[in-house]
Amino acid sequence: MLKLNFSLEDVKFDEQGLLPAIIQDITTGKVLMLGYMNQEALMKTIETGKTWFWSRSRKRLWNKGETSGNYHEVISLTLDCDNDTLLVKVKPHGPTCHTGNYTCFYKEKEIPPDPSIITEVYNVIIERKKTMPEGSYVAKKIKEGIDRILKKITEEAGEFIIASKNQNEKEIVYELADLVFHSLLVLGYFDIPIEKLYEELKSRRK
Repeated sequence: MLKLNFSLEDVKFDEQGLLPAIIQDITTGKVLMLGYMNQEALMKTIETGKTWFWSRSRKRLWNKGETSGNYHEVISLTLDCDNDTLLVKVKPHGPTCHTGNYTCFYKEKEIPPDPSIITEVYNVIIERKKTMPEGSYVAKKIKEGIDRILKKITEEAGEFIIASKNQNEKEIVYELADLVFHSLLVLGYFDIPIEKLYEELKSRRK
């Protein structure tokens, strides 16, 4: 059963007995869908750790993934300031939208990549370190040890410097991506949370 940071008595359902629930990917920060929960759906979500909703069209409870198998692993539940909207942070297992898209809000115009990709890459590194799958570059580097990883960082730093000296934008971006990736690999190797990096950067904004 999920631990709550609010009292169930504080939840304000609307006149139809429903509560809007915004579903957000905890890794990428992207909104996946908007659903509605009645009291029973909310309780099932808390008890099972998976998202349950009330279908306004079919007039029944439904569990995300009950037919597709693409379910939401619930990480946390948070009420808004008025206690009448729920933010549900999840780890999605498969696409959320019935169309097969990652999110139900896939029709937006193309926008620049979300900075949260840094967190996503870091989480993949941690996952690869735990599972050590065959053929994984991360697993290979973890096995080689920290000295080999640091040697790789030295190489990537040198290539980044050369690209910068050549004033080649494409190469600068490419080499910086390599340097950032291998730097994140060091954090993962030592199990240093990515939040520590964000906290340090934030502390410098003075």
